[in-house]
Amino acid sequence: MCIRDRDQLVLVVSIADPAPNAFVLDKLIAIAEYQKIEPVIVITKCDLADPKEFADIYRKAGFAVYETRTLEHQGIQAVMEMLKDKTSAFCGNSGAGKSTLLNAIDPRLSLDTGDISQKLGRGRHTTRHVELFPDGHGGWLCDTPGFSALEFAKAEPMPAAELAECFPEMEKYKDYCRYTGCSHRTEQGCAVLEAVREGLIPESRHRSYAAIYNELKELKEWELAKMGRSQGGT
Repeated sequence: MCIRDRDQLVLVVSIADPAPNAFVLDKLIAIAEYQKIEPVIVITKCDLADPKEFADIYRKAGFAVYETRTLEHQGIQAVMEMLKDKTSAFCGNSGAGKSTLLNAIDPRLSLDTGDISQKLGRGRHTTRHVELFPDGHGGWLCDTPGFSALEFAKAEPMPAAELAECFPEMEKYKDYCRYTGCSHRTEQGCAVLEAVREGLIPESRHRSYAAIYNELKELKEWELAKMGRSQGGT
């Protein structure tokens, strides 16, 4: 498991308008896990739809999940408590309400907010560069530009065999597979797949794992080394 420190990645996802993109969220969580950064999930727009089913997927995996109704200021105090004395980078899909959430946390920020494009079904980018703000409670808030897609292999090149370590709900099962080096995708006797069939691991999370694994397994060793150097690796 990853060693935690004071830094955390706050993943902002709307439960509606636009609908949550679980695949992008799962990619971001895996990147945070690989980098030993605490991932925290904040669900916005909970006045538009019930977030329970979606939130439970991630709570059962061991992640901290906060539900908010930003315009009604519900759930904001709990988020503010979570931010104290930490450096917190906020990221998420365009239109998820990240800037609105940050404004609710500290109205002095006065960040621009945007509307949802009805044609495209996603938000317009309002944050165009990374900004760092003191939160007034000994911590720092980092606002980052929104996005609508994320190519995992370029964002966080890693050996495919290490991906399972970035999905905490697989930890208790992956060492009980019949074969050493199991990829936890199609193998007979895979304890992870059995846990998925029994509902102990959500199917959506395993689908994300398998899709990311397929992307990573296409990387050659020299590509991993090259991308690692270009991103400051050794």
